[in-house]
Amino acid sequence: MALGPRLDLRQSQSLVMTPQLQQAIKLLALSNLEIETFIGEALENNPLLEAGEMRAEDREAPKEAEPHDATPDADGESALDIDATALDRDRDTGDWSAQGSTGGDSEGFDFENRSDEETTLARHLEAQVGVCAPNEHLCFVARHLINLLDEAGYLTTPLREVAAALGVPLSDVEDALSVVQSLDPTGVGARSLSECLALQAIEADRYDPCMQVMIDNLELVAAGAFAHLRRICRVDEDDLAEMLAELRSYDPRPGLKFGGGGSAAVVPDILLTPSGTDGWDIRLNEETLPRLVVNRGYYVELRQGAASRQAKSWLSEKLADANWLIKALDQRQKTILKVAAEIVKQQAGFFRKGVSELKPLTLAKIAEAIEMHESTVSRVTSNKYLHCERGTFELKYFFSSGVGGGADGEGASAEAVKARIRALCDAEDPKKVLSDDALVDLLKAEGFDLARRTVAKYREAIGIGSSVQRRRAKKLAGM
Repeated sequence: MALGPRLDLRQSQSLVMTPQLQQAIKLLALSNLEIETFIGEALENNPLLEAGEMRAEDREAPKEAEPHDATPDADGESALDIDATALDRDRDTGDWSAQGSTGGDSEGFDFENRSDEETTLARHLEAQVGVCAPNEHLCFVARHLINLLDEAGYLTTPLREVAAALGVPLSDVEDALSVVQSLDPTGVGARSLSECLALQAIEADRYDPCMQVMIDNLELVAAGAFAHLRRICRVDEDDLAEMLAELRSYDPRPGLKFGGGGSAAVVPDILLTPSGTDGWDIRLNEETLPRLVVNRGYYVELRQGAASRQAKSWLSEKLADANWLIKALDQRQKTILKVAAEIVKQQAGFFRKGVSELKPLTLAKIAEAIEMHESTVSRVTSNKYLHCERGTFELKYFFSSGVGGGADGEGASAEAVKARIRALCDAEDPKKVLSDDALVDLLKAEGFDLARRTVAKYREAIGIGSSVQRRRAKKLAGM
């Protein structure tokens, strides 16, 4: 066998991620606000791109939340439906300059005063709530409460109104408020000045009976009625002076040290409103979706003035980039609407009746229904929020595993089971507190076939004590 250098031709197959395909994947995973930033950079880097006005036909709302409204490419596949078989294909770069991002009328929703640069109170709290909340359900209720805080960090909306809007028990909102009140800065989530100061006194381990009386009588502090305060607090002058100094060290408006209130925390990407008696209108939030167009007149002017081959090549490259970006953004919006519409279809019970009707749902089920790859659905549901009458929810919220197979064979959502356990415990007779075995029997009668250890796990996850603990607590409350 001869040894030496030689040239061989070999044919092989491999998956190739083109730069445009990589960009498409990135665009699909971005939220609308991140897309807004991306478009701003594109406008700066490409002189042929400009922001256009939304046309009247783009403002027309879809009649129903149909899941199959995305426009396929010539090969029958959505341009952003990316799976392993598509990684080695480039997308067509036809002239899409006349098309804008799919949008809808966002009238009725006001998402002003957004700030991307400063650290707002809401963003500071959002970064903590995922760690402090005991489960995903309370996490989302807590985030809803964060959005309701004013700039000083106070909650002015009655808890019953929040519970009615979300379709959850009042006790869930109370538990979520406790989560919010445990966050930094101490005092946020308070409903009054006295509660705000009490939270800070508890944090400082100074909330003894004497301090509690003083905080409950702040009007006497304001009036300077120190003799009266000494009598009702049962302290001497030195102790009272120390208590007053401690009280003055607290921050009565803890939220003001940050740049803004809760309204800037989450800007929804999708808006859902009822349509008729049994339908829904699904729209993209137009406030965060500027329309891009190619300035054809400017292109012709530059083309005529381009003397060198290098200048003409650069101009052609910018035109191709602009056309592709507009096409990719348009397909992104259609893909998001397609996925969101199917989620609404699958979880219609939640939007009408609340969390008790939340069904088990997986990414694979949505992907199969709309004939897309599961990884595409995963990217669409990341960092995307849907606003409806019940509040603002991340799309990931609507996915949960099924437990306790019911009559339909699909089981029930874990969140729905937790909500039912909560409702049963709230309604139990203080003299006949339900044991875990009793909860199992009641849930089984309602179609939830769960093991005792599963019920105990869910009961503990939502912060409900054992039957012995609840019996003791209710006995003390009734004394």
